[in-house]
Amino acid sequence: MSYTLESFAAECRKILMADPGPAGREKVRNLLEKALADRSFVMAHLGPHNTSLKTTLYEDPGLGFCILAHVLSSMDVGKPHDHGASWAIYGQAAGCTEMTEWRRTGSKDMKGAEIVEPGKAYPLNPGMVTLYNEGTVHSTKRDDETRLIRITGCDLDKIPRGRYRAAHEAVAA
Repeated sequence: MSYTLESFAAECRKILMADPGPAGREKVRNLLEKALADRSFVMAHLGPHNTSLKTTLYEDPGLGFCILAHVLSSMDVGKPHDHGASWAIYGQAAGCTEMTEWRRTGSKDMKGAEIVEPGKAYPLNPGMVTLYNEGTVHSTKRDDETRLIRITGCDLDKIPRGRYRAAHEAVAA
């Protein structure tokens, strides 16, 4: 099946209307996996013409979920973060992102950031999709350009998110 943004967003909406919880999100994760196997879908949104760090492809007017295209053009090591009261699905289209899931230690530093320790680490290669439910602390690392589709439960720029510090990271003065 070939996907358009409209058909993909409509199917995500249908799934999340029926089940907005983790099981529904897992179905959306599976749907994104299928969409990433559709070369025309990937080229339409993440082809060479797209050089934007973040493009909002779709924001659902009723449910609020967002479909975003990301073109990350250089090496970067991201800090541990969560998505606040939201969830996120990362779907790798090109390049490789090393994902790390972090464990909460139950401690905070003097500035109030929660201290976390690295847990499971794994590569997210083209075609792979992963789901992070609310409160899951994770980080990204890339050595070169990556292109991905990310679906979030809402516009993350509009909600508060946790502050985290890796246990091995020095506290800034």
